[in-house]
Amino acid sequence: MQTWPIGVFTSVDAGLGVRLDVAQELGVPTVQIHSPHKQTRTPATAEAFLKKTKAAGITVTAVFGGFDGESYADIPTTVRTVGLVPRETRAARLAEMTEISDFAKLLHCGAVALHIGFVPPDRKGSDYKDLINCTRDLLDHVAGNGQNLHLETGQESADHLLEFIQDVARDNLFINFDPANMILYGSGEPIAALKKVGKYVRSIHCKDAKWAAADKRGKEWGVEVPLGAGDVGMETYLRTLLELGYTGPLTIEREIAHDRERQKADIGMAVKLLTDLRKKILG
Repeated sequence: MQTWPIGVFTSVDAGLGVRLDVAQELGVPTVQIHSPHKQTRTPATAEAFLKKTKAAGITVTAVFGGFDGESYADIPTTVRTVGLVPRETRAARLAEMTEISDFAKLLHCGAVALHIGFVPPDRKGSDYKDLINCTRDLLDHVAGNGQNLHLETGQESADHLLEFIQDVARDNLFINFDPANMILYGSGEPIAALKKVGKYVRSIHCKDAKWAAADKRGKEWGVEVPLGAGDVGMETYLRTLLELGYTGPLTIEREIAHDRERQKADIGMAVKLLTDLRKKILG
């Protein structure tokens, strides 16, 4: 596979990302997918999806987990509801992530990913330690399927994410780096964060955003915008990835599923932007 093949985020049936036929129309060779709902997370679904991707010449590079009850309505709601962090749903979501890992294996995919949630800040607290143990249990299951787990960035600073990875102490825990999320959550300047965590980056998103007002960062969302129109700096982003030795897929994510036509148009423009930048940087 070429350096920096372009990809998009898609879904089997959960309504996130673009439809697979749009990915095919855009001519991209890779996709990350959102895992299907439990009732369709079956061998038959995997076989049918693989048949479609093979016919389209598309490779699945990561399968993302997500859970009922998660809400990104605002940052406080995200803190309460997202990932493996909420105590009341942790055990059930751990079990579901193991099922998602099993589904990814059916797709011959070596990476599963998720937003783990806002990692508790107190490394000596019981909640943090319980999350460490939960993550280790998941990683051991994932390893049994020959897979790595990628944590998506944004909900904590680069420094705290590094602390968490080191405390988990498993060799199949890596990062899916999303620069826009660092801006959206107000958790750190994305290029500086990328340089800090670079050795763990195994997959990425190409997404852009504008900062919230300085006094609102970390309290209110920034604004996601079309690729190249935000504060990430896509050429600097790609050049930094190259310096870090990342040659994997450039997976475009545009989170406006409520407006499919605009989403498709924006992703089409993103494909062109990344194709042009790739040529400029790699020659």
